[in-house]
Amino acid sequence: MAGELDGMRVAVLATDGVEQVELDRPWQALEEAGAEPELVSFSTGTITAYEHIDKGEKRTVHTDLGSADPDDYAALVLPGGVINGDFVRADADAVTFVKAFFEAGKPVAAICHAPWVLIEADVVRGRRMTSWPSLQTDLRNAGANWVDEEVVVDGNLITSRNPDDLDAFGAAIVEEFAGSREEQPTDA
Repeated sequence: MAGELDGMRVAVLATDGVEQVELDRPWQALEEAGAEPELVSFSTGTITAYEHIDKGEKRTVHTDLGSADPDDYAALVLPGGVINGDFVRADADAVTFVKAFFEAGKPVAAICHAPWVLIEADVVRGRRMTSWPSLQTDLRNAGANWVDEEVVVDGNLITSRNPDDLDAFGAAIVEEFAGSREEQPTDA
């Protein structure tokens, strides 16, 4: 149903190498629900999305990470992609940005290789979650309870495995983000 996220600002943190479909489809679900997604990256300009290992289309960055304030956003989406996940987790400012959403209790959605960033932010211990299968050992070693399911919701965290799960992931994002809005005070 359209409108459940009207006016909600959502940060989508990504850089070059982001899996194009994992950026585009959640973005579309957010927009269709009335949210205002903003692409946050390391610098302004554009990033290059990928279709697996092939370069895809360029996407315009709305806000550079140095100017992005987690307090300005109601939620965070972390799209996947091997390159994207690795670059984002290696950036201290990106990790701090992600951690701030957890500290504030805001909803965070991550798919595919994006949970690498969550490991680096030290926010997966005791969480039930999923990811691309090759991350299961990393997540278990970081204290997560990894499961092989299309979408997993654990408190404010939504995770999914891969592009095949995007319908369920998008629906969960909209539902959980809308639910978080209902829990916030009316002046938020």
